[in-house]
Amino acid sequence: MPIRAIIADDEPYLARFLSDELKKVWPELEIVAMLGNGTDAAKSIDALEPDVAFLDIQMPGMTGLEVAQGVEGKTLCVFVTAYDEFALKAFDEGALDYLLKPVNSERLAKAVNRVKQRLDAAMGEEASAVPANLAAALQKLLHGAAAGTTAAKPHLRFVRAHERNAKGEQVLQIDVNDVLYFDAADKYTCVVLPSGEKLLRTSVSELEAELDPSLFQRIHRSTLVNLKFVHATRRDESGRMFLKIKDHHRELPVSRAYHEAFARM
Repeated sequence: MPIRAIIADDEPYLARFLSDELKKVWPELEIVAMLGNGTDAAKSIDALEPDVAFLDIQMPGMTGLEVAQGVEGKTLCVFVTAYDEFALKAFDEGALDYLLKPVNSERLAKAVNRVKQRLDAAMGEEASAVPANLAAALQKLLHGAAAGTTAAKPHLRFVRAHERNAKGEQVLQIDVNDVLYFDAADKYTCVVLPSGEKLLRTSVSELEAELDPSLFQRIHRSTLVNLKFVHATRRDESGRMFLKIKDHHRELPVSRAYHEAFARM
């Protein structure tokens, strides 16, 4: 069975260049999709379950890092990045590979060999291709985190949701302590409250960077949960984890990268 891959980059000429270079160093690789944004890349990974995903970090919709956080199956992620040396060290902590723009043929060949070794080692295993320590490494990158850069900034206490009624549009001031969870919804973020749902024009990533991490935890590429409302966890027969929220009907799926954070519940 051929090894299958997707390429996600919002610059089409760079995606085509990478595709052409991959054909030279890995001719048996089958490119099954080329996407121009992170949202489509995430959907493609879920639907096609490719063996490898080459993800640009800075893409519309979702960053490549956010896409990788939501990987549930066997897909290995290789990042294409212009990040500096500090960020690249975080990739090594997460046991992922990366390609620095502009892509160098020799470096690409090394990355391909590393991916092949990972694929051989994972043969027959059902565990996620995303390492357990990946979440922490990706969080550093998503926040642009050098140590202590956000220490002096106060955490977000309120969010503003826009609501339209008969008298026009009003802006609601919502205390984050009352929020059950935040969930990405197309171009907006859904704020889920005990009383119902509201929409924000702020992304989940932007919220995560400003919220108190001792109160809010990312459990999926699209979901931030208020830990004080977590009632219990459940695992299904395949080992997937779900969170039960107090006084709420919906169970929330937990990406494998975050299982460890809730393993003792």
